[in-house]
Amino acid sequence: MIVNKLKPGQGKLLISEPTLSDSFFKRSVVLLVEHNDTGTVGFILNKSAQILLHEAIEEFEGFNFPIYFGGPVKRDNLFFIHTLGDQITGSIPISEGLFWGGNFEVLKNLILEEKAGPKQVKFFLGYSGWEPNQLQREMTEHSWFVSNATKQLVMQETDNGMWRQVMKAMGEEFALLSNFPDNPSMN
Repeated sequence: MIVNKLKPGQGKLLISEPTLSDSFFKRSVVLLVEHNDTGTVGFILNKSAQILLHEAIEEFEGFNFPIYFGGPVKRDNLFFIHTLGDQITGSIPISEGLFWGGNFEVLKNLILEEKAGPKQVKFFLGYSGWEPNQLQREMTEHSWFVSNATKQLVMQETDNGMWRQVMKAMGEEFALLSNFPDNPSMN
């Protein structure tokens, strides 16, 4: 068994273990935006919602921002992370150069004025949430690995292969696990 020494925290990544079969979290990479005594909030970075921003909100006609499935909680709400910092009032710092939420009207104006694009903003339908101590229990059940996040990784536009990419970047033992078959019973 591989021991992962990093602990969950704001700005860290949760990477599902290869054997996690939960339909929402299988082969997922989750950015944690909040982790404290009241619980944990994060967004799945590598699951496309198969919808573009202009398809969800008419005002963004012509703006082809992909929307990702952030998690199973409040799936009818739109959330966002960004690299725009103080340009968006009310933003919450996540880690160096990464922010969560803020004034949507300000963001909308930046997008419509073409001062913000998909490389600076990532949208999510829903979020992933854990009650106090729930994530710690899941960690002891070997459902998750923890890794450091980089702004470049978090903001990359494609979700293809992100899980494998993160696993390989975590070191040789994890790289071996990145080749674990999606469905071991089919081998």
